[in-house]
Order: sequence, then C-alpha cells, then structure tokens
Amino acid sequence: MADGDAPKTRTRDGGPAASRFGTGFLRDIWYFAALAGDVKPGAMARHELLGEPVLIGRDRKGGLFALRDVCPHRAAPLSAGRIVAEPDGRPSVECPYHGWRFGQDGGCTAIPSMTASQEMDVSRIRVRRYPVAESQGMVFVWMASDPRFEGEPPEPPPQFPGVVGGGPKIVDRMVFDSHIDHAVVGLMDPAHGPYVHQQWWWRSSGSQHDKAKKFEPREAGFSMIRHEPSKNSRAYAILGGEPLTEITFRLPGLRWEHITIGPRQVLSLTCLTPVHDTATRITQIVWSDHPAFLFLRPFVAAGARAFLRQDAAMVNLQNEGLKYDPSLLWVDDADTQAKWYQQLKKEWTTSRAAGRVFDNPVRPVTLKWRS
Repeated sequence: MADGDAPKTRTRDGGPAASRFGTGFLRDIWYFAALAGDVKPGAMARHELLGEPVLIGRDRKGGLFALRDVCPHRAAPLSAGRIVAEPDGRPSVECPYHGWRFGQDGGCTAIPSMTASQEMDVSRIRVRRYPVAESQGMVFVWMASDPRFEGEPPEPPPQFPGVVGGGPKIVDRMVFDSHIDHAVVGLMDPAHGPYVHQQWWWRSSGSQHDKAKKFEPREAGFSMIRHEPSKNSRAYAILGGEPLTEITFRLPGLRWEHITIGPRQVLSLTCLTPVHDTATRITQIVWSDHPAFLFLRPFVAAGARAFLRQDAAMVNLQNEGLKYDPSLLWVDDADTQAKWYQQLKKEWTTSRAAGRVFDNPVRPVTLKWRS
C-alpha cells in the first residue's frame, strides 16, 4: 500500500477500515469556555476558540458577554482595554489603542477622535457578538456557522448529572498539541489504560481482563450505561461501598463519568475545546459530596493530574507519526466509539445544514475488548 493511500483492510462488519480524521470543527453548538468563577465582574479575558479570538467578560453587575476580540479600527485586542459606562449607564468595552467603544451587542457606541462636525453613523460599525451562557458554574459560548448570527441559540447549554457538593473539588487544565478529533478519540479509547496509565494504585500492563459493556445513544452522543467498575481499577476502592459508574460522551467534546455510591455522587467532567487546528484545551472538573474528598482531595487531584499528563505525553508521541499523514486502521470493538464520534459529527453537520432534527446514528449494543 502506497504511503498515504486509504487502507484496503476492512472491518469485521464489512465496511472500510477507518482512515483520516476530518479537519473541520462543529458549528451551531455550545463549547465550554471557562469556569464561571474565572470570569470576574468588571473583567475581560482573551480566549481562542476554533481559531477565533473571543473576548469573554462580565460587566460590573455580573452580566456575561462575548465579542470578537479584534477592534475593526487597528486590530488591537479589545480584551486589553477596559469596561466603561456609557452616559446612559450601559457598559461598553473601550479599545486600548484609540478608545473606540463597543456595547455588549457588538455595536460601536463611540469614536472619540471624531469631532462634532464630522458626521458618521458609528452604530453601523460592529464586531461579532457570540451568544454566551452560564450553566452549573461553567461558561459556554455558542459558535454559530453564520458570523452574522444575532439571535439566541435554539437550545440551552448541556446539563450534567452529579454537579453536587458546592463548587468543584478538583480543576485541572492543559493544552494537548493535537486537533480535537485526536484528543477526543484518545480520551475515549478503552484499550490504552494498561499501557499509558500504569500506576501502582490503578493498574499494570499485566492486569488485563476481558470487558463487555452495554452502550446506548444519548443526546448528541452515547453512554456506557451504569455498571460496576472493573475489578482491576483499584482507585474506586477509596470510595468504599458498592460504586456504580456511567460514562457518557456528548458532542462537541464533552466526556463525563458519573459515579454513585448509595446516595453519594462523584462527577468527573472532561471538556475538550478546540483552540485551533493543532491545539485542544482540556479542562477536567470534579464535583462530589463524598466525604473522601475532605481527606483525600490532594491525592485524587495528583492522580487525575498524572492521568491527564500521561495522555498528553502519548498525544505528543502520536504526533511523531501523524505528521506523515498516515492512514489509520481501526478495529472492532475497541475502536467503535471512535467510529461513533465520526458518525455523530457527520450527522450533526448534515442535520444542521438541512434544518432537520438530529438523528443519532448510535444504536444499543454490547461492545467487547480486553484491557
């Protein structure tokens, strides 16, 4: 097979083996951007989402807003300026270069360098406004396919089970040097654990078992339905009792594990947000009302941090091969979730373009692998 050709091998179901990832990002969907507590009243911060510069700020009364972080005059980042009050009391963002001001709707409210005799309808000058919402202590930005989109999104941000116990118990952040497609597939991969995540308190490469897990479709994604954790996953033992876990994925890049131990809960949410084509921001957030977090929080945080950095190290290693643009060979059943991800992306894009209801391509099934 010539270098770069699609593989001729076929999967067990008769379809062609998986090849390259798509290069596009999903649009008309909510992306996680920040924790709500990180966006302080009267402050702004620059973010890059899907290769776009986005200013996320909060006025002094607590209102959230998001604008394209480029002044249309000389391209200075608006986030480097300040929030000021207009004569009518409404807040505006003032550019640090020449003082041009923009309201939270993106409309220009003032150009200070203009004299009274110079006529110009400054309200016709606009920067892009992004719909933004706060939900369960997180900030989400709606990335529309049409940059002229001025309305409200047709649906609210996603809701997650298990956001309990007050604020997050653990927050960890880092950037993977990869496209979101590779980051998503790497984190949902069920077979890499014994090799990438070898820890005395977790598992070793010699501790592998046959697994059979039931999956079903969920909103814009799928779930490994609630089950007892694998016997070779020792970390669950610190929770005591008889823990049950459910692992869910939802577009565009949200993966969470919801653990119940009787009335107690643990939610570990991983949010993947594309920065640009070759960088993906990973934010891992853990909530719980379990008393174990009162005493073991530093140890759990250290373990979660180690896991994420082991995944990052493997992404960097994988990049050594990906730079040659190889075809990728996927196998059933261990790589079925990766195939679902690509199918979900395709259906999301197709259904939005056609203006029809999303038809989840995932069907209930039991998948088997060894790890």
